[in-house]
Amino acid sequence: MTEILSQFRFHGKPVSHERYGNGHINITYLVVDDTDRKYILQSINNNVFRAPEVLMKNMVAVTTHLRHKNQQEREVLSLIPTVSGAYWYVDATQQFWRAFPFITDTISLDLVETPADFRESAIAFGTFQKYLADFPAHTLAETIPHFHDTPKRYEALQQAIDADVCGRAQQVANEIAFALSQRAYASTLVDLQKEGQLPLRVTHNDTKLNNVLFDRATRKALCVVDLDTVMPGLSANDFGDSIRFGATTAAEDEQDLDKVNFSLPLYEAYVEGFLSVCGDSLTDCEIAHLRDGAKMMTLECGVRFLTDYLSGDTYFHIHREGHNLDRCRTQFKLVAQMDTLWATMQQIIDDCMAQRKTGRAST
Repeated sequence: MTEILSQFRFHGKPVSHERYGNGHINITYLVVDDTDRKYILQSINNNVFRAPEVLMKNMVAVTTHLRHKNQQEREVLSLIPTVSGAYWYVDATQQFWRAFPFITDTISLDLVETPADFRESAIAFGTFQKYLADFPAHTLAETIPHFHDTPKRYEALQQAIDADVCGRAQQVANEIAFALSQRAYASTLVDLQKEGQLPLRVTHNDTKLNNVLFDRATRKALCVVDLDTVMPGLSANDFGDSIRFGATTAAEDEQDLDKVNFSLPLYEAYVEGFLSVCGDSLTDCEIAHLRDGAKMMTLECGVRFLTDYLSGDTYFHIHREGHNLDRCRTQFKLVAQMDTLWATMQQIIDDCMAQRKTGRAST
């Protein structure tokens, strides 16, 4: 570790390092130097990210652009250069390393505690979209090809159903039937993008609440983190993944489905916060399909969980028998409820946009 630490231009000499956080992908350390400054040091999991150099080039380009838009030190991730001037270091085992200044006096949340917290996360991700609206998304590489290509996810599901390697298909016939009933819908956003109606944007692609840092004292959202999956995508998908994760009354793996419900108040809080900062940066077509993003990301995750369950739980880490099936069922229940609330979901978006126009007209 001494050799790795010596490669980065920290303000002072590193005096300690220890494992930090509860992430499951990369290995993270908290580093302290002799001036008492703190840093995050990470090694990139190249089993998940097969092209770490491409990933880092994306990250450098995006964080540089964001820094031009926002000079506040705590509100944008900054990469620390190495002694060679690069922004990552490759060790003798071909492991990629990077470092960031530690953003002090912050907290992250794994679950939505209040609508205000959820609205703040919406402001953070909406600001991310706003600042990157003029970034040429096509210049970024896909770090995980077809990541939010929902029709491709359905192809994988069909293969898992046909193979039925664990003999589980019969016991989940209802879940399979529900998934297949939505298959025609699954291409909605992909088709609109191919037709040129939905523009490619710089997207985060993992817009969960816990990828936002909040100020510990004020509870205001400060900074979007975990930029490994930043690549070209659709704004609706980023919006939708936040809704999928946060606008629900239960955990993603809740076993008691009576506790799982789609929360319109949380959805409305997120819509209002998100559009308050990036409503002017999105096209009319993007705004019209935000609710599709919410349903699509929830459906896609449910399909992925079901696929993994049928395949023997080979992708998502499980903690109990049937864990992926529990996850699948929560997502499918949320999708079904969104279908019943479809008109209301759009009305909330329309009302928020109308209020924005009224507010601008009165100023």
